[in-house]
Amino acid sequence: MQALQGGICRVTFALPLGIDHVHCYLLPRGDGAWIAVDTGLGLPDASERWRVVLNVLEGPVARILITHFHPDHVGAAADLAALTRAPVHQGREDYEQCVRAWGELRRPEQMPDDLRANGVPEAEIAVFREQGATLRRMVRFVPDPEPLTPGDEVDGWQVLHLPGHADGHIGFVRDDILIAGDALLASITPNIGLYPDSRPDPLGDYLGSLEQIAALEPRVAYGGHGDPIVDPSGRARELIAHHHDRLEQAAASLSGDGRTAYELSHSLWPEQLSPALRRFALAETRAHLEYLVRRHQAMRVDGDGRVVYALSA
Repeated sequence: MQALQGGICRVTFALPLGIDHVHCYLLPRGDGAWIAVDTGLGLPDASERWRVVLNVLEGPVARILITHFHPDHVGAAADLAALTRAPVHQGREDYEQCVRAWGELRRPEQMPDDLRANGVPEAEIAVFREQGATLRRMVRFVPDPEPLTPGDEVDGWQVLHLPGHADGHIGFVRDDILIAGDALLASITPNIGLYPDSRPDPLGDYLGSLEQIAALEPRVAYGGHGDPIVDPSGRARELIAHHHDRLEQAAASLSGDGRTAYELSHSLWPEQLSPALRRFALAETRAHLEYLVRRHQAMRVDGDGRVVYALSA
């Protein structure tokens, strides 16, 4: 564990993913207990990893808060809840999406059909399907958590809605300290992707979240990956500028005849990527294209089971 400002402790777990670690946070309460924020991936040894942390922690974990439903944040929620007997709190919108992604409401063919429509070759779809099955085995979320709504307070921490990286992504702020999840990261750009079950304009949502953070002017932000962010407002403005640059690149890559999002993802990310990273590149390409479509700077043509994007007429 690493001690941070405000008596907060950071717990870092290794990940066998494209990114090699995830941070979880322990927030002190006034009564000697702690609030855990996020739980890491549900790896086979997740309980043992957390048991090591809890054994050296002075005081019990009284609550567990989830910033968003991605596997490296919610995956070990059931493990930590079983160890601590603490209630899990999760945003209403985020939990609904969690159930659709990992629970009984999941539609197995939704993602493959969506990838196919956006030009992904069948061989890559098969890889994505296999990777998705592996991830699902590492997500043990807690059914029917205590719901959180933006504006709520949990032991003095205000709940913020910071959509973009995930529709229902939430953060927590108190005493000018922001627990940001993956809404703000110090050295990498959070993936902002359009998926078949997501809100229609994730990039528009995310730019709004960044404006919210910039206006909030916290003195420090702690994200789910990487170093603490010592100038959160400045970092938010950097990311706004980055995405406007990406929008210009996306518009410049369009043609009159139309191209699939998969083809366009290779123009925006021409380097050789692993299948998992190519899928993120595709989702982010789609988010930028749909942002342009919704603002009449590009057009989407659906037909014959295939979606193409073209210059506005």
